[in-house]
Amino acid sequence: MPEHSPAESALTVRYLGGPTALLEIGGVRLLVDPTFDAPGEHPVGDRALTKTMDAVAGPDDLGPVDAVLLSHDQHPDNLDDGGRAYVERAPLTLSTEAAAERLGGTVRALPNWEQVELPRPGGGALRITGVPAQHGPDGTEHLTGPVTGFVLAGDGLPTTYVSGDNASLDVVREIAGRFAPVDVALLFAGAARTPLLDADLTLGSAAAAEAAEILGARQVVPLHFEGWAHFSQGRDTLAEPFAGFSGGFHLLDPGRRITL
Repeated sequence: MPEHSPAESALTVRYLGGPTALLEIGGVRLLVDPTFDAPGEHPVGDRALTKTMDAVAGPDDLGPVDAVLLSHDQHPDNLDDGGRAYVERAPLTLSTEAAAERLGGTVRALPNWEQVELPRPGGGALRITGVPAQHGPDGTEHLTGPVTGFVLAGDGLPTTYVSGDNASLDVVREIAGRFAPVDVALLFAGAARTPLLDADLTLGSAAAAEAAEILGARQVVPLHFEGWAHFSQGRDTLAEPFAGFSGGFHLLDPGRRITL
């Protein structure tokens, strides 16, 4: 069995704003949903999403990464122009089948419940499993498009759930049935809403707290709850639902990192 230092057995999360986070786990570096553009309008068909916060780091500030975890490619708040340029030169991007078909290059589909293994510098591997995500109410995938989440695991590593743009607690229950309890849950929140649907397209604050309980999560780091005008909830609504949470709740400021 390979031996790993305590640092290699921890998870470090650096929150970069929106859905974007740099993860270091088991000596492997992963970037979640890269977004680097300046604030402004980002067209989506005949409408637009409005970015309200600047990126706190550019692509060249992050250092090398081993892979990108891309929840989906069809919405600019999860993959903007700068993110697309980043993916073009990334060594590997794991995402949906639709994203792999549209983006090509080193983008690889990771279907639900399938795994890939990335080698750890000290030996062994980080296992990445594709898990379901539902970007809105039941029956709306034809409008919102496919999305994926991820579970990270490995010998001596914290089991980590990256939700992607999921709005369904039933989906969370399905994932919990296979992986609970999880050590860390990175939950996309913000209760995103657009004129497309009169419904939450991502978890709201109370739903995120319920998701954490369903997962038996020991630590929670919210992502994707600010920086875009279509969030109906945000930083000011997240703390209260987690007041009774038995684990650690970490509401990071942009640019801040935490080791769990």
